[in-house]
Amino acid sequence: MRKIILYIAMSLDGYIADKNGSVDWLAGQDEEAENEDTYSEFIKDIDTVVMGWNTYAQIRRELSPEKWPYENLTSYVITHRNVDSSEKIKFVREDPCELAVHLKETPGKDIWICGGSGVIQPLLRRNLIDEYHIFVIPAILGDGISLFGKREAEIQLRLKYTKAHNGITELVYIRR
Repeated sequence: MRKIILYIAMSLDGYIADKNGSVDWLAGQDEEAENEDTYSEFIKDIDTVVMGWNTYAQIRRELSPEKWPYENLTSYVITHRNVDSSEKIKFVREDPCELAVHLKETPGKDIWICGGSGVIQPLLRRNLIDEYHIFVIPAILGDGISLFGKREAEIQLRLKYTKAHNGITELVYIRR
């Protein structure tokens, strides 16, 4: 069965974006150092990416305005907007949990939950994320968009591995 994987960066104090929604702080401690490419290995086992409208818009507007970076994946963008889908980018009005369960039951590779908090937090509440790849960036924002939000119930995880490079710590956990 396909796995639902959260692959995301956060500040040391748990934010995925600053209070203005910006991610321009996503960098290692030394701007001159090359960051390790864990993405290329990760993406080999992924064929589907799920995100919310704000993440989609930020990718289109700021992060990769010239070219859709996930052209080799099927992208699902959860939104209330009326936007025409293409073959590779599907705009859906589904609940994130219902979409995740449906995708998990269909054939294919693993499913990447890309962001934002409106997609991630419902999946957390229902404990639907199988694997967590969290990159802790050496920055303390003090305020912003929280990755985990307030928790009603504890989620038990098992550490799979850690790796550090250029001040960024990669933590990989699996659901117990």
